[in-house]
Amino acid sequence: MFVAPDPGLLRLRVSGRAVLGIALAVTAAELCGMSLPASITAGLAALLALFTVGDATVRGQALTTALLPTVGFPVLALATALHGTPLPRDTAWLAVVFAGVYARRWGPRGHALGIFGFMMFFTTQFLHAVPAQLPELYGAIALAIAASALVRFGVWCIERRTPPPPAPAPLSGRGLARPTTRQAFQATVACAIAVAAGQFLSHERWYWAVGTAWWIFVNTASRGETLVRGFRRVLGTVAGIAAGLLVALPLHGAPAPTAALVAVCVFGIFYTAAPSYSWMMFFVTVMAGLLYGLLGVLHPGLLLLRFEETAVGALGAAVAVALVLPVTTHAATDAWIERALHCVRGCTSAATRRLAGDDGADPAPHAAELELLLGRVRLALAPLVHPLSPLHGRRSRARQIIALLDDCAREVRGLAAVAADPAASHDARLTAACRRVEAAVEALVTPAARGGAATAAPVSALEPGPHHHPAAEAALRHLHALEHALAALATPLRTSPRAPALPA
Repeated sequence: MFVAPDPGLLRLRVSGRAVLGIALAVTAAELCGMSLPASITAGLAALLALFTVGDATVRGQALTTALLPTVGFPVLALATALHGTPLPRDTAWLAVVFAGVYARRWGPRGHALGIFGFMMFFTTQFLHAVPAQLPELYGAIALAIAASALVRFGVWCIERRTPPPPAPAPLSGRGLARPTTRQAFQATVACAIAVAAGQFLSHERWYWAVGTAWWIFVNTASRGETLVRGFRRVLGTVAGIAAGLLVALPLHGAPAPTAALVAVCVFGIFYTAAPSYSWMMFFVTVMAGLLYGLLGVLHPGLLLLRFEETAVGALGAAVAVALVLPVTTHAATDAWIERALHCVRGCTSAATRRLAGDDGADPAPHAAELELLLGRVRLALAPLVHPLSPLHGRRSRARQIIALLDDCAREVRGLAAVAADPAASHDARLTAACRRVEAAVEALVTPAARGGAATAAPVSALEPGPHHHPAAEAALRHLHALEHALAALATPLRTSPRAPALPA
């Protein structure tokens, strides 16, 4: 959490803005004379508006933020109307779960709206809200969205100068093989298990198990990713419960120190979300304990129950990904690695055309996309490189793959920087080197071509001539290093998943 890179201090600024936006929403609710449950609803709604909305443009973010009530209000009305009737309530929530996950096929907007709808149902259970409270809750949510939008788009619009990187397009598929469809069924089954197991443990706090199962399926693609995310959620929850016993319990809901610590937790949630799911869950758990302290119901047994509900929710997710339309870690990682390699080829080709004088060719977008794809590769490989993984051979190969792909990314960045030099000139050797890189990629991604190995360029082809431009020489060095990294990738990618660890 503390050493993860933060280019441009983006995470720091987004976290600070979140504290400001949520504080404004809660303060506005209090000044309007709203009840404590309504003020908590305002804070949660502002947190969701600032956390989940991730469109690529400021205009898209503003539209998605404006659309949040169109999903949240009907779900909130449904949840409060069914609050006292368990079977219809549980059935309705499972329908919301399915629709919320299925909506991710429409990109960041569908993702944000799906999460907001689910969390409105969750908030109703958390606060035990009833239909008579709807007008106040609607007012609190509207106020929170307006406050968060004022901070995000008016006071502190970070994205206007630093646009968020576009998320990689999800892996393709049709029918039940489509990721959003498959995950919609998996999440619904997981939440159904969580409903049953959670109610067995507690008729009052059963919804914690459902919340755990739901959030485990956010930003995961394979069975291994889901299992690791579940483990990290439980780990973060246990640590948060320990901190809650030391921090939240002694406060007894005192407003001023509780509000200050909630602000710290909000900052921690936003700052750690990207680099560490366990740390994010630590702050979420401490914040939940503080909120229960405000409501006057916090006690040690409640924190123990939270752990139990989290555990059964994670177990429900594990059962669902193992039995319902499972996708193995191997299949997911192969698909993301192939996407990354195609991106390497695209960047190489664009850089070579740019060096040859084509001003319309720009390798920079490909280099930026490669960084995003490598993030997905690391996420997909996380189950294999986890310290507790018993598959030592696969762990060793996964680490080699990550290291070599990082080498590729470094050379691609260098190549893109060289190509941006306006003084760069055409060199016939660049075309040949680019073709060798493309052939190396083709050998890795085409099953029929995997019998051969990529061949490194002869040293003589890289020796500078008397009239060669320095930019061309630098580009050749990057291409040559890139070719060597691709050739080295052949060994871990072609080795059987069940083979023992490769020698160092």
